[in-house]
Amino acid sequence: MANLIELAKSYVPMLDEVYKLASCTSDLDGAPELARQGANANELIIPMLEMDGLADYDRNGGYVAGDVKMENRTVQCNFDRGRMFTVDTMDNAETAGLAFGRLAAEFIRTKVVPELDAFRFACYAGKPGISSAEATLSSGADVIAAISAAVTEMDENEVPSDQRHLRITSTLLRAIKDMDSYKSREVLESFASVKPVPQRRFYTAIEQLSGKDGEKAGGFRKYGKHYVKCAQGDTGALEVILDSGSVSGAQIKAADVTPVADPAYKPSAGDYVKAVAGAEINFMILHTPALIQFQKHVAPKIISPEQNQTGDAWKYGYRNVGIADVYANKLAGVFCHHKAAGV
Repeated sequence: MANLIELAKSYVPMLDEVYKLASCTSDLDGAPELARQGANANELIIPMLEMDGLADYDRNGGYVAGDVKMENRTVQCNFDRGRMFTVDTMDNAETAGLAFGRLAAEFIRTKVVPELDAFRFACYAGKPGISSAEATLSSGADVIAAISAAVTEMDENEVPSDQRHLRITSTLLRAIKDMDSYKSREVLESFASVKPVPQRRFYTAIEQLSGKDGEKAGGFRKYGKHYVKCAQGDTGALEVILDSGSVSGAQIKAADVTPVADPAYKPSAGDYVKAVAGAEINFMILHTPALIQFQKHVAPKIISPEQNQTGDAWKYGYRNVGIADVYANKLAGVFCHHKAAGV
């Protein structure tokens, strides 16, 4: 059993390397030394810094006292996903280890990394209070103009110019590079990094599939049209009326409020709801210090055929736990430019 544990642990560095090479967001990970394991498995402890601004200086009284608060806060991990694979019996642990290494590397490259990237982009894009714009960009010149406007807005919001990273769809990045102009090169060179993102990973909202029942394949998809409860006066708000009533203007029958984003919500007359859906992202500008992004690969679990109670086979388990969020006092450090959701 000890040999199996060591075998599992020996593949963790390799899995980390696969993750770093395949991911569009791995270079945005927070410094590991800044996050500590919380009391529970799904918690992390991260430092938060708050301070007062300048105050008047008095020649007689001197400085006005100010507060600086440095505290470690416990945050809940919002990404917790895993899978268990079964492989037919092999002659020995060494052969099984080789099979696991190849299986795990392919699994991380083609399944874990795309979902992890998509989850992070969606979390940042969906954070209330970030900067955003909505438009369809049809030419390289349009893209350059949109990025310049986003940079200007971040400058006006006093977001430091260093550690800004551009993530952009492959199509739009190619449109910029095809211009091959001084202006296009200047825009791209102003970022700490520029990486193309496949559109399949680049949505303002996603659904993570359970891997059960009709979602056996697991993975994720763009968030489809759903209804959420909102306040009267919100953009797109619809008043819920009784099913026996007649719809007039911005109204909707209770039975037509489906599907809902929150399964526990039951629409009733007098509520206000609006339709929401994931939109395709054109590009995002992310300032690293604004992001709460930590993740860890839990050591893979290997179960030998002798220990497997359900079959004569090796079982390999993989789990990834982490968090993707934005600091409440640094929302200006995220800019998302996206297409219309089309709800």
